[in-house]
Amino acid sequence: MRDEPTFLHLDLDAFFASVEQRDDPTLRGRPVIVGGTGGRGVVAAASYEAREFGVRSAMPTIQAERLCPNGVYLPPRFDAYQKASRAVMKIMSSVTSLVEPLSLDEAFLDVAGAMRRFRDPHAIAEFMRSSIQRDVGLTASVGGATTKMLAKIASDLAKPDGVLIVKPGDELKVLHPLPVNRLWGVGPATRERLDRFGVKTIGDLSRIPEATLVGALGAASGKHLHALSWNRDERGIRPDQETKSVSHEETFSEDKTDRIELQRELVRMTERVGARLRSAGLAGRTIQVKVKYHDFRQVTRSATLDHLTDLAGEIGPVARNLLSGLEIAGGVRLLGVSVTGLSSQGEREEQLSFDSGADLGNREARRALELAVDAVREKFGDDSLGSGAVIDDGRVRADRKGSLYGPLASGEQDRGQDAPRGREGDPS
Repeated sequence: MRDEPTFLHLDLDAFFASVEQRDDPTLRGRPVIVGGTGGRGVVAAASYEAREFGVRSAMPTIQAERLCPNGVYLPPRFDAYQKASRAVMKIMSSVTSLVEPLSLDEAFLDVAGAMRRFRDPHAIAEFMRSSIQRDVGLTASVGGATTKMLAKIASDLAKPDGVLIVKPGDELKVLHPLPVNRLWGVGPATRERLDRFGVKTIGDLSRIPEATLVGALGAASGKHLHALSWNRDERGIRPDQETKSVSHEETFSEDKTDRIELQRELVRMTERVGARLRSAGLAGRTIQVKVKYHDFRQVTRSATLDHLTDLAGEIGPVARNLLSGLEIAGGVRLLGVSVTGLSSQGEREEQLSFDSGADLGNREARRALELAVDAVREKFGDDSLGSGAVIDDGRVRADRKGSLYGPLASGEQDRGQDAPRGREGDPS
């Protein structure tokens, strides 16, 4: 634990919904719900106006519609969210290089080295919030404390659009009155066990001997929670996490049994994955296709190229070949494609120097074409341009779910069965 509250946690407020309200002024002040539609849809994010009706992230969309029938229900626009996220991360990186992104909308910072330029952690928090408001058009909440754990809790307490810096010496005054499920690692099962000991607050937990907690919860969990209840958290910032994969997947409103239709969906997905790779300055070797069937069985198939790529024109044929080897007769509920084995563009360019002239020319011509498509979509929107395989009824089909897994993203992926995003307690 530090002597000064130089751990900060920044969290964008109702991120997906706020981006929608920013981009469409007619939505401001209205209940906006972003997520999947249909019988299997799940709420990804809800504006604060929607939360007044009881709508929360990870809630089935059908339930949200009952609670808020007059809400505005929108599909996710992940490219817009990733663009906003990159702009926010750039602002945080202007303060310190010690930034640990957790997802598209939140990150930890270690600002000890920035204290020479700023008066105190509160001034740093206000600088970032005002910069984000001015340059990105979004609001953020910031918490600060002597530990990462308490900084995260403080940002939740500061929501929406606020700052809470916990002064040294005040940590337990802030921490102990809070419900015990505010601590990381206290989910429904752990909370049920703690209820048997009469534990309702973090203060209650702190008064239970560590040995008793170890006996009830196991050594790792018992020791961990006992330490957190006394604000003991030795973790530092880990800014050097690497992005592990770039992916796109979709849960369909109805099971699909038409292989041609699934191949068309896969083309669209590989285009989005290629664009995200290029945007992130990454290229990969291993291509994986994921299929979840109507009965929730899940299978994956992968293939590894002999070279790095960020091109949909190379990812797509491999992905389609992998899909062709999978049964679909019973119906496909979810389809996804990902690229792993990632390296930087610098390594990709170094690899090109070993390619033959013909291969190099064809690959770079294809890359120039896909970069041109990126530029058109950046200017006119994702629906403005697409290959013939993804155009239905004269209209390009919009992107629905995709992510980077690692510091550029999302940890958005696989948070819930059908939800692109959602955190317990919905504090954002």
